[in-house]
Amino acid sequence: MTLETLALQGHPGVHSSMAASITARIKEVRSNFIRECFCDFQDMEHRMESVANVHGIEFINDSRSTNINSTWFTLESMSKPVIWIAGGMDSGIDYTQLKLLIKAKVKSIIFLGMDSTYFISSMSDLEIPLTDASTMDEAVELAYFAGVIGDVVLLSPGCASFDLFKDYEERGIAFKKAVKQL
Repeated sequence: MTLETLALQGHPGVHSSMAASITARIKEVRSNFIRECFCDFQDMEHRMESVANVHGIEFINDSRSTNINSTWFTLESMSKPVIWIAGGMDSGIDYTQLKLLIKAKVKSIIFLGMDSTYFISSMSDLEIPLTDASTMDEAVELAYFAGVIGDVVLLSPGCASFDLFKDYEERGIAFKKAVKQL
């Protein structure tokens, strides 16, 4: 089975598919059945969910990425320049672990959350635009105007949403609604 035939694309999807297939083979599930499942698998809402392409700018909802590891895998899988909407409730998350990846993949960052002080100060040496937004509508609009054809606007916060939203689902729904209003 080639990687191109997998329904879940990107490194997180490939890694998940590989782990699941190993487990299935250990349990003696037939290879043909595994192949069929991986070709037909439907994406999860709020996990690398393609929302829209607006004037050549792709919008991806990864609101389910509520920790640094998940956001790292998502950013790592991006092949186009990223305008990254990050942030949420500050619980001492060390975003500096992402700096090398951010330098390679991200062209602009919009922080969405109540307390952006630590985040912005920890990223200020990256020499990329850093913007603070107080609402999802504002974050999406800022991201859209920062983008050009071929860019990706990625909501992959890396932390919890409880400062502005009930949960990651509400945050993802707000992102999709804001994109649809562009």
